[in-house]
Amino acid sequence: MSQTKDTVVLAYSGGLDTSCILLWLKEKGYDIIAYLANIGQNEDFEEARKKAIKLGAKKVFIEDVRKEFVEEFIWPAVQANAIYEDRYLLGTSLARPCIAKKQVEIAKREGAKYVSHGATGKGNDQIRFELTCYSLYPEVKIIAPWRMPEFYNRFRGRTDLMDYAKKHGIPIPVTPKSPWSMDENIMHISPITSHVISPQNHAPDELFVKTKDPRTSPSTPDILEIEFKKGDPTPCMGEICKVRWVKCAPFFSLRRGKHGVGRIDIVENRYIGMKSRGIYETPAGTILHHAHLDIETFTMDREVRRIKQELSLRFSEQVYNGR
Repeated sequence: MSQTKDTVVLAYSGGLDTSCILLWLKEKGYDIIAYLANIGQNEDFEEARKKAIKLGAKKVFIEDVRKEFVEEFIWPAVQANAIYEDRYLLGTSLARPCIAKKQVEIAKREGAKYVSHGATGKGNDQIRFELTCYSLYPEVKIIAPWRMPEFYNRFRGRTDLMDYAKKHGIPIPVTPKSPWSMDENIMHISPITSHVISPQNHAPDELFVKTKDPRTSPSTPDILEIEFKKGDPTPCMGEICKVRWVKCAPFFSLRRGKHGVGRIDIVENRYIGMKSRGIYETPAGTILHHAHLDIETFTMDREVRRIKQELSLRFSEQVYNGR
């Protein structure tokens, strides 16, 4: 790696991996622009900014992309009935290209030749980030530390990262007693932890934050009115509202999933050929998906519906695979 002062835009979350990567890239002689996307996660953005500056980022961009995420990514997925392998509503798959799109805009604006991310070499996110970047910025160079021997031979797991963080005074939100981080956006949340790699291990109750345990959820139903205009959903909650994402944003929490709707525990086929256990909570997305299926029963004849089902499957696979 070059020791010149080339600029790299790092997709930065403020978590353990990207905090260590930021410092590591700086050790390698790069100027770092940290970029944090607000896609609806529960995050102290100002604290993350201070942390990035403390670690040596020369600039920090915190971009609110919630509107684009809902209107350009989530709504088309609802229209397409997008669901991967019969159950996964693609919450992370939809978010990654949205994040990368803004990352490329920043790189072009700042004259950066490089972009970087914290995705591992065994997952899908590396592909989603990189295909998006290459499609919008073909000449960009991508630094993927978890695929580089000099990085992964030095950091063989989260324990090594935590030791590195402790040595360099990097505050981290993860401890050995609670060794999971959360991938969250306005649509869904999923834990990232070795505790649930084996399907034989039940997910601990404290892992779930957006949905209530179905065994203890209320027996009294809620009545929701959802209007669709040209395929865009408008959760009205019993009152008239316009088709705008800001009006729909409260719907995504759906009273914190108090009825247990939207919790799935699956083993999925990753793009690179591995199987992976995934635990996802997508309460509002689940309801929107089924509501849209219902509206199609009123509006589609059987041949159009058959074609739509075939296209939905292909669309979902394309989204999942970062294409």
